[in-house]
Order: sequence, then structure tokens, then C-alpha cells
Amino acid sequence: MMNRRSLLAALSVAPFLDAARVAAEEPAFGAVRRLDPGLDRIVAPGASVRRLASGFRWAEGPVWVPRENCLLFGDPPSNTVHRWSAKNGVEVFLRPSGLQSPVPSAIREAGLNGLALDGQGRLIAADSGSRGIVRIDLKSRARETLADRFEGKRFNSPNDLCVARSGDVYFTDPTYGFAEGDESPLRELPWCGLYRLSPGGKVDLLDRSHRRPNGVALSPDERTLYLSLSDEKQPEVLAYALDADGMPGDRRLFLDLRADLAAGKPGLPDGIKTGASGTVFATGPGGVHVCTAAGQALGVIETGKAVANCAIGQGGKSLFLTSADSLAVISLRSS
Repeated sequence: MMNRRSLLAALSVAPFLDAARVAAEEPAFGAVRRLDPGLDRIVAPGASVRRLASGFRWAEGPVWVPRENCLLFGDPPSNTVHRWSAKNGVEVFLRPSGLQSPVPSAIREAGLNGLALDGQGRLIAADSGSRGIVRIDLKSRARETLADRFEGKRFNSPNDLCVARSGDVYFTDPTYGFAEGDESPLRELPWCGLYRLSPGGKVDLLDRSHRRPNGVALSPDERTLYLSLSDEKQPEVLAYALDADGMPGDRRLFLDLRADLAAGKPGLPDGIKTGASGTVFATGPGGVHVCTAAGQALGVIETGKAVANCAIGQGGKSLFLTSADSLAVISLRSS
């Protein structure tokens, strides 16, 4: 955990750059490392990563909101969710975003982390500070807690999530939000779990065997659940086969990122997203690893910094990256 969190710089929030000026003036931010010609179908040769804004403590959990043509993304250590649009650039959307009361010293990250939309367009969020899964109305900003306990014990610090068409919410619950990590006196559960929250409020524990479960994503047909492990001892992305009821069965290794970590590439496996055609965009050492649904590595989108998460937006034409202190974007041909 410290490898990842040591990347947090003691930055004050700087003035955000105007989006239109960034597009015209900002130099390329990172590079695209091509491993297979198949990447050309997804990212055009010559496409470059562009920084849209900077000055965040740790940018996280982006989600595209089609109805408003904007991106929402968090800064959990600053307890803030920001809104980006091509018209207005970056604006504060929610502050405080997570924990609504004064932040105790035992909490490292008080804000919302992973963000997603449900079938009704409401924001579903992993709230590290309040230690639960919450739902927020985008118009009124009204919030409600959907779950904050398993068998009567409080979650650690929910980190990332994805929402199935059924309304089921798959989420992870590591200890990143605690100042003392695994040794936090606030901890009530002795494991870091992968869970499913049903629309009726039932919470199922799907897997308790991992040290650092983090990013989660569903394949387009919702027959596979991907899980990233932000574990320096096991830097992997796993794939779980889901049955007709959305419960996991067999799991397999989807992506092994040990070589990139050993080579000193920045970051660990973290957020993960899937495109409409099944392309997997998995953040990890070096950047965003672009893979086919079969697990073939096509290339890596690099920023030179750790990339915490990513989101497909603008009708599938853009991939947004939350990278350490920055928000960036690269154009896509398809996903």
C-alpha cells in the first residue's frame, strides 16, 4: 500500500487550466507504447495523451456522465469530487464528497473514490471516508447510504465499484482509507473483501483471499468480472466467471504485471474499465494496459506517473486518465 500512496505529493490545489487553452497549448503528456498492431484499431497511430488539469493530491475514480456531457472524478485525500467539461474545464462538484463531518486523524482518505452510474443515471460511489457505498442524486446532491456493514461489522474503506444492469453493485474494500492501513484501530473486518450489493440491500462476500483488492469491472456481456490487485507481491488482474445469478465461479489470471513492476514502472494495478467491444483498459505499472478480452496485451498508455484509474467518455471517443496529480485524455478510435 505504501508504494502506491507514497506517490501522493503534498500539493495544494493549484488553479485549473482552461480546457480550450490546454487543447491548444499543452504539450503531449506521456506516450503510447505499442506492443501489437492490434492497438491501431483502438488508439490511432500518432494519438497523444494531453493533460487537462493538474494540482490534485490524488486524482481518482472517473466516470463519464452522458446526460450532462461531463466527467466526474474524485480527489479522495482532499474530500472533493470535481466536474470536467470541454466548455468549463474543471469545477468543484462536491466538497465534502465523502465524510461529512470533521476528518479524524485515523482517516487517510475522507472522500469518494470509485464512481459509477446506475441505470437511472444516479451516482453510485465507494465512500472511503464514511466507509460505505452511497448513492447521490446528481441534481439535488442528496445522498443515501446503501450499505456500510457486513454481518454487523463496518467496512474498511470501500475503494472501487461497478454496477451491473440488474442493479447489483460489485465493490472492493481494502484499507487504503485508513492512516494506519491494515493496523488501523478503526478496522472491524479482518480481511479485505470483494463484495456484491444487491438492489434489495443484501451484501454477499465473494472473495476474502486478497491483500489489496482494488479496481473492478464487468465485461459487456456481464459474464466476467475483472479484479485488479494493488499488491506489490501479486500485481495481477484476475477474471472471474459469473453465473446466471451474477455470482463468481472459476477465476483465472488475466494479466500479470510483475515484469513492469520489476522494471521500475510507476504505479500498481488499480482501476480498470471495459469498452463496448470488450477491450480491457487496466491501469498498472507504467500506465493503462490495453488488452483484448482474451487477455492479449496490445499496448500501454503512459503518462510518466502512476495512473490510478480511467474512464471511457464522449461516446467512446475518449479515454480519460486520473494520473497522480493530473487529469489527462487520449482519443480513441474504438473500444
